[in-house]
Amino acid sequence: MELPEFAQGLTARVELTVSDADTAQSLGSGDVPVLGTPRVLALAEAATVVALARELPSGVTTVGVHAEIEHRAATPIGRTVHATATLTKQDGPRLHFDVTVREGETVVAEVRVRRVLLDRQRFLARAFGD
Repeated sequence: MELPEFAQGLTARVELTVSDADTAQSLGSGDVPVLGTPRVLALAEAATVVALARELPSGVTTVGVHAEIEHRAATPIGRTVHATATLTKQDGPRLHFDVTVREGETVVAEVRVRRVLLDRQRFLARAFGD
């Protein structure tokens, strides 16, 4: 598989209005009705996927392999957060992103995500033992 090259600074933004299903209580990561850290991470990863979506050649995908998260502020149900992912570096098949999650001007979380480029069919064949 020939590795595609991505421009440093590639960016995308996704939004989420916090619902009961997104809370720490619902996700099992705590007992409070605010945006849960696992959902923050999922939102950050979604932003990285969107950033790459238009640029990925057919047959190539990425998977998340590493994340570091600093969840700084609580977000109650009904509030809207947005995650902005920026590609900071490509090291061969490894793609490094910085993601900032905000509610308005408040930084809710900072997340560093690493994804790896791979051949989609080959990955699925290995995953399912084909």
